[in-house]
Amino acid sequence: MERILVIDDDQDICSLLSRFLSKNGYEVDTASSGADALKLLRTKSYTLVLCDYHLSDMSGADLLQRIKILQPAVPVIIITGYSDVRTAVQTFKYGASDYVVKPLLPDEILITIREAINKSNSKGQAYKEASEPRRSSLREDRFIVGTSPQAETVERYINLIAPSDMSVIITGDTGTGKEYVAVAIHERSKRAGKPFVAIDCGALSEELVGSELFGHVKGSFTGAFTDKAGSFEIANTGTLFLDEIGNLSYENQAKLLRVLQERKIRRIGSTRDIDIDVRIITATNEDLLSIVKAGRFREDLYHRLNEFKIELSPLRERKGDIMIFAEHFLKKANAALGKDVKLTNKEVIEKLKNYAWYGNLRELNNVIKRAVLLSPGSEITLESLPYEIISPEPEFADTSGTDHLFEMSHHNLLKSVSGRAERQAIISTLEKTGFNKTKAAELLKIDRKTLYNKLKAYEINL
Repeated sequence: MERILVIDDDQDICSLLSRFLSKNGYEVDTASSGADALKLLRTKSYTLVLCDYHLSDMSGADLLQRIKILQPAVPVIIITGYSDVRTAVQTFKYGASDYVVKPLLPDEILITIREAINKSNSKGQAYKEASEPRRSSLREDRFIVGTSPQAETVERYINLIAPSDMSVIITGDTGTGKEYVAVAIHERSKRAGKPFVAIDCGALSEELVGSELFGHVKGSFTGAFTDKAGSFEIANTGTLFLDEIGNLSYENQAKLLRVLQERKIRRIGSTRDIDIDVRIITATNEDLLSIVKAGRFREDLYHRLNEFKIELSPLRERKGDIMIFAEHFLKKANAALGKDVKLTNKEVIEKLKNYAWYGNLRELNNVIKRAVLLSPGSEITLESLPYEIISPEPEFADTSGTDHLFEMSHHNLLKSVSGRAERQAIISTLEKTGFNKTKAAELLKIDRKTLYNKLKAYEINL
């Protein structure tokens, strides 16, 4: 049975998720702190981890990096409030698989978990069978081409560089679709149909990078119980995609450079060289030249990798593409949820076009999926969108903007707002208190029972 670890310092959320996931066929463990979670991770193997971004003893980003040391292959989904999405998206640099937003929606969690596990399994299958190309879930989606000048430039560059064997660096903010571009290059190249192997360098500890890239022989180090082919061997005759390349240590950069120069690899603990024929595509959300100047990235490796560069603009700079991707994600969400919701409401379209999309395509995908879940009718309405998208008012734009509301001591806070604003005030207060309902009730100056009634009335599912 697949086992999931839920990490959240709110016992109510742990209990709710444990019951829900158990009913859906998963074995579930819970931990109320990062320290407790690490103890479990040292003794048990997990199929997936659900981790709250705000914990009492460490941040989700810190815990994520420790999880990846203990269990590098386990997919991790971050639980966050919408006002923290911009920050939570940065955890992808450390190997997060996806995120879900509070208030939690059961169907959304289930779909996100299944997608993360399926993607992890497809990657694992590639490692088990070196002769088989990776069946990435990305390949189930066609590469979507926007109509903005930036998108047209990217499309032209893909068609220009794909037939060659030149190394490519893809740059862009987190969530702009760098792996999709890498897959498009591969599938339009002469290596199409050959293996495509993707490695997230940000998700690997320094000690494991060598084994993942080059493989090892049985007994070469503690835990090497069998021979293992590395990513270069698996990708032989195909394409190796190295995401977050800037996270490689200086020592591992040197090893990678030698492989690129000699076109040979040697498994850890072996004395035999193996010839490899692999095209390298790398990606980063950092300015590699700045890292080179700072002495953290080898200049010779940079020039070896940078035979051609494709830069992906953030979604906010190509507003003409927003609705093209929104319609694509809508089609996916409808298929996954068995619904037929339309995106025709003019106000909704306007809000989507004018939002900043700090998490880029990944955030847009999650917002559309959640909106389909929340839509009771045949079209997405404003009420189905996060309040931060539909409301430009500064007091509800982010969590910090509600500080002055918490200082109101002479009357009930909830009497000063109504309707949708009251719902958002409750959500913002819960986020402010780390979803501790007792503390939230105190700040809202209502009793806990009243808060529970309002949670039910406003369909705020925690």
